Amino acid sequence: MSYAKYGPWAVIAGGSEGVGAEFARLLAESGVNLVLVARKPQPLEATAATCRELGVEVRSVATDLASPAAPADVTAATDGLEVGLFIYNAGANTCSADFLDADLADFQKVIDLNITTMMALTQHYGRLMRERRRGGILLVGSMSGYLGSVRHTVYGGVKAYGRIFAEGLWLELRDHGVDVLELVLGVTRTPAMERVGLNFDVPGMRVADPADVAREGLEQLPNGPVFVAGGNAEDVARRNDPDRTKVVAGAHRMMQKLMGLT
Repeated sequence: MSYAKYGPWAVIAGGSEGVGAEFARLLAESGVNLVLVARKPQPLEATAATCRELGVEVRSVATDLASPAAPADVTAATDGLEVGLFIYNAGANTCSADFLDADLADFQKVIDLNITTMMALTQHYGRLMRERRRGGILLVGSMSGYLGSVRHTVYGGVKAYGRIFAEGLWLELRDHGVDVLELVLGVTRTPAMERVGLNFDVPGMRVADPADVAREGLEQLPNGPVFVAGGNAEDVARRNDPDRTKVVAGAHRMMQKLMGLT
């Protein structure tokens, strides 16, 4: 499948590894030039080099997306470019702790990464797309946004916000030629999840591959506002059960196993 209609340039925030790197590869194969954004220069440049070998132009921006300076860093790198696709794939839980046991400043970074910078960049590129009456905005979300979870008190909240934000933005732009999608991820075998030591071998746990998830996201982009990746749609439906005690307690048991706490 070709994604060239979203060119000539795509910005991928969180584009150095995992799902972000797979987005980059698929777009490069379709001839879309890339601006890749991530905090760590080494994996960022490795992905950029791989995409250049596929014949596209690539710019890289090494910046911390939780920093107040990040939106200006990214938009400065795209001055003069026609960005037809914006992907926000930077949404890690940078403070995985019980709410009462961590500093508010650390939780603020979770909010800034998942909400503040995402909003600023989405507004910047969304306005330009609306003017041109073409483009796509793909925001990567998480199943964590469907229920409360230990050590995800703030993270789950920001992910819930991201989904509602995407739904509203889809309504706002659907008559202006701009596709909007939140791609909801479940457990995905990314380098970031491997580094935190998740137990991918929990019986009954569905684990997605980053390449499959990225492909699903790009294919479903015209069909917003929300798509649940990795075959997890039924699990998300269960999480919407109005009996919140049952849902939250049941998911908690699985999360404890995933995080190796039982």
